[in-house]
Order: sequence, then structure tokens, then C-alpha cells
Amino acid sequence: MTKPVIGLALGAGIARGWAHIGVLQRLEEAGIRPDIICGTSIGALVGGVHAAGKMEVLDHWARELTRGRMFRYLDLAFGSGGLIGGKKLVRRLEEDCGPIRIEEMSIRFAAVTTELATGHEIWVRNGPLVPALTASYALPGIFPPVRIGDRWLVDGAMVNPVPVSVCRALGARLVIAVNLNGDVFGKNNLAAELIDEDLQFGDLLDRIRENPSKALNPTTMMIRQLFGREEGAPSVFSVMMSSINIVQDRLNRSRMAGDPADVSIEPRLGHIGLLEFDRAEEAIQEGRAAAERALPALADAYAVLA
Repeated sequence: MTKPVIGLALGAGIARGWAHIGVLQRLEEAGIRPDIICGTSIGALVGGVHAAGKMEVLDHWARELTRGRMFRYLDLAFGSGGLIGGKKLVRRLEEDCGPIRIEEMSIRFAAVTTELATGHEIWVRNGPLVPALTASYALPGIFPPVRIGDRWLVDGAMVNPVPVSVCRALGARLVIAVNLNGDVFGKNNLAAELIDEDLQFGDLLDRIRENPSKALNPTTMMIRQLFGREEGAPSVFSVMMSSINIVQDRLNRSRMAGDPADVSIEPRLGHIGLLEFDRAEEAIQEGRAAAERALPALADAYAVLA
């Protein structure tokens, strides 16, 4: 049988995106190797690193990520267009991926982004890999926009959360979509808090007495404002992230209904919070399990198109 051109559309989902690692690993073991990978947000990150042949590095880094280590990558930035500068993450990507260019990779790849000025959907298909990845996951207000050419680009999930249409446009006959929000409808979708304790006013006074210079440091105060919360209430950061995810989820439902994939892989990730990047092991294993469940449907689709 003639092998159809396979496209893999990796969707947005913030911390749940580690499941893409497990999906790619299980598909590889089953002999299913995509010719085209199109990714949005964390889907672009995982898909781009895989297309660059650096998946083992990302897998190891994700599994070793703890909440404390994650905080070290959150470099607060003032006047940059985002709350988090993202420079530490960029440096880590550059160390792991090097000066790889998209057009030189063995797998055709596109990172889906949104042009900030016009709202247009922009597919980054050439040039250095790392700026394309950072632009695709640049959540508005959280990370600063990324300039590529004469455009300022932000998170592609604002326009195309699961880029099935991009795979088809690039020539894929069999499109496999990985939807990270398939089982979260109607569940508590608040982003898990990054700081477990309740940072209240009385606690602030105690810390000022213990270490005035540290407690009143502008960076410390900003962290408390963003991540601190009253008992039982979400933090500012959690509200922002959860609101963005709601918009993405509703848009994704509309686009998937209008342009469905040939096979959809939907990991069961409702128990993993949007910001729980430290739960990579669970997400990766569920990604593998979801790909395993989809193998019979993949075999049927392959037989029809071959």
C-alpha cells in the first residue's frame, strides 16, 4: 500500500501539553511517523522540538521539572508587553535546540501564531526554530509578543487551537489531531495555584517584620500581587490563565466541528491543572494511553487512504 502523507496537529493546552510527548512516543513505537507536524502554543513547542530531533532532551527536562524549578523560569518583566519576560525559557531552548532552522528539519513543521496588530493567523514555516516556538506560546499579557520580520506575534491558540486546517493546507491526506481539552468541559477549569499558601495581609505584615528589605522588594511585592490570594479565591494569575483557556476551548470546538481530523486523540487530562507543569510524568503517560486507544481508528483510516 502507498503510505498517505500524514499530518499531526498538536493542540494548545498549557501544562497539559506534556501529553504530546507521550502521544509522539507511542505513535513512533507503532510505526506511525508524521510527514508534517503543525503545532499551536505548547503543541508547537513539543512538535518543533520533536521535528528537530531533540525529543529526548525535552522529555528529560519535563519529567525533572518541579514547582520550585518552574518558578526559576518565571522572570518577571516590566514594560515588556508581558508579566513574564520569558528570557530564561528562551535561553534554555537555545541551549537545547541550537541554531536550528525550520526549513532544514527532516519533518515539515509549522508553528501557528497570531499577528497582534491584525488578528491574522500566521504560520511560521521557515527561519530560526526558537523564535517561532516562543511566538506560538506567547500568551497575551503573560509573555511578551515576539517580533518575526515586521510582525509582532502572540499565541496561535487565539485563532487556531488545534491546527488541523494547517496540516491539510500543507498537503496532509491523513490528519491526526491531538486535542488536550477533550474531557474538561463542565469541570473545574481554574488554573492550579503556583503558591499553595494563602498570602493574606496579616501574613505580609509578619514577613515585613522578619525581613523588611526582602518583603518590600518590588519583585517580591509583584509576585505576591500576581500569585497571592485570599482564602478560597483564585489569584490574579489563575484568573488570567483560566480565562484565556475558556476562549481557546470555545474556539477549538467551533473549528474542530467545521474541519474535523481524520483521527482525533483526546488524552484524559481534566485532573491536571493548566499550570501544573510539574506533573509531566502523569501527562506523558496519559498521552501514551490516549494514542494506544486511537490505534484501531488510525489503522482503519490508514487502510482507507492508502
